Amino acid sequence: MAETIAKAPDSRKWTARRRLIAATRKMRELGSIGSALLDTGHPYMAHIVPMRRCNLACTYCNEFDQTSDPVEIVEMERRIDELGRLGTAVITISGGEPLLHPELDRIIARIRKTGAIAGMITNGYLLMPDRIERLNKAGLDHMQISIDNVMPDEVSKKSLKVLDAKLKMLAQHADFHVNINSVVGGGIANPTDALTVSERALALGFSSTIGIIHDGSGQLKPLGDEERTVWDRVRKLTRRSYSRFNHFQEAIANGKPNDWRCRAGARYLYICEFGLVHYCSQQRGYPGVPLADYKRADVKREFLTEKGCAPNCTISCVHQVSYIDHWRAPQVFSNHPPGAKHGAPPELVQIQ
Repeated sequence: MAETIAKAPDSRKWTARRRLIAATRKMRELGSIGSALLDTGHPYMAHIVPMRRCNLACTYCNEFDQTSDPVEIVEMERRIDELGRLGTAVITISGGEPLLHPELDRIIARIRKTGAIAGMITNGYLLMPDRIERLNKAGLDHMQISIDNVMPDEVSKKSLKVLDAKLKMLAQHADFHVNINSVVGGGIANPTDALTVSERALALGFSSTIGIIHDGSGQLKPLGDEERTVWDRVRKLTRRSYSRFNHFQEAIANGKPNDWRCRAGARYLYICEFGLVHYCSQQRGYPGVPLADYKRADVKREFLTEKGCAPNCTISCVHQVSYIDHWRAPQVFSNHPPGAKHGAPPELVQIQ
């Protein structure tokens, strides 16, 4: 079955309209990177959670529940406006499962109204042609779907068997960029599934990346021999991936810590369903400040704050955003969150 899926002939049809949309999106992205290089005083990317509830329950995931109500649309729009006030260039909706939010289209439209690039991370289960068309009209720029295996199992239901029909719909209807992320590690039973998923994504005309599933606190979990072999093969298929511009994932695969300047809390913000600013999904509680109270001064302070959790971190989106500034501004403050999801932030200690 895996062979049948991977070699299916479907591919994305690049009409003149889609090419124009893609070219315009690329220009906006280049402009956002240029602005980030010129000014370090604003966030480049924020992940915002409109609801914690998810329709799945993957065993490795600590970012969902099955009971939460969606954040009211008026409050979501206010939070997005606050991110706009800070000058955030890219706002990505995550969860939980964002497609469960009844006003998702309005959320996306509000992101675009701020001038930001609008992204979404979804499990893809709820996609249908009419839903994809609504996302087009709302102005979605990017969608990422993580597919963990070829056949569903007790670890994850995000399988290619279930989602392949959704991918065909996206290839036919989506005007936005689609990235399919495969994974190794974290209890995934068949590492070779990642190769099948990546090949299928590329055959459909999507981009493809591969990630390493972190442990429960977002920390280092090195790959085994078979996992490493698959990871290398997928990386060779996806040489255009931005993640190839740095050695972050390479060190993780080898079980080694990274020496880097984490700009979480500055270049990257994670906004939970309660409207609080956190370093990332795995360090909820730090700094734990309401978004409405988060100022440019906070952004500038966190830009210069070394995070004690950074060496063994596996959160690639934070690293890739931080990589914009890897060459400048040595960090002169220290903050060492212990890896807990919640709690009061530790005191900043200036390094002499």
